[in-house]
Amino acid sequence: MFEMPDDKNLPLAPILGDHLAMDLLNTQARSGDKVVEYWNSDADVLRWLRQSGISPTVEQSSLADGELLLQAKVLRTLAHQLITGFKQEKLQDISELNTYLHTYVSAPHLKPDSDGKLVITRISRGDTAASMLGQVAEAIAQLLVEGDAALIKQCEHPDCILWFYDRTKAHKRRWCSMATCGNRFKAAQFRKRNSE
Repeated sequence: MFEMPDDKNLPLAPILGDHLAMDLLNTQARSGDKVVEYWNSDADVLRWLRQSGISPTVEQSSLADGELLLQAKVLRTLAHQLITGFKQEKLQDISELNTYLHTYVSAPHLKPDSDGKLVITRISRGDTAASMLGQVAEAIAQLLVEGDAALIKQCEHPDCILWFYDRTKAHKRRWCSMATCGNRFKAAQFRKRNSE
């Protein structure tokens, strides 16, 4: 059995994909030529779930150490494969995603949102790793069914591998974040023009 993580000392995975499935892919990033892995333990996955607004019933869990981490990474790899295939208009094998969806047992849950209005959400009621990741699997499935493949994009900065769903009005978003990659790219272009 694992414990809830201490949020203070661990780096946070970026939540900027404008879709839960994109944020799942963004649990791996790049820094220079190195891949940054935000998930190194069950506690990291639980922290990401909580950061994403998902509250699995951890107290009911009887998972072996590392099981949630393993299942989360398998789901991330599967999501990458399915989303990439979706963008290329190639139907992929969805049976493994259905396994996650079929084990997702949930219940309605009433809670206040950030504005203080009541909203109905769903919480995981299962005690398996696949069930704990059920909302994430459902977000992937919804993207494949309802999403527009042209709006699934990767950051255009050459050093970035982050994904996002382009919800801008004109659908011309280029960067995972204008504050980071967009500004870095513009600053590099400015330096390049001024050095010529």
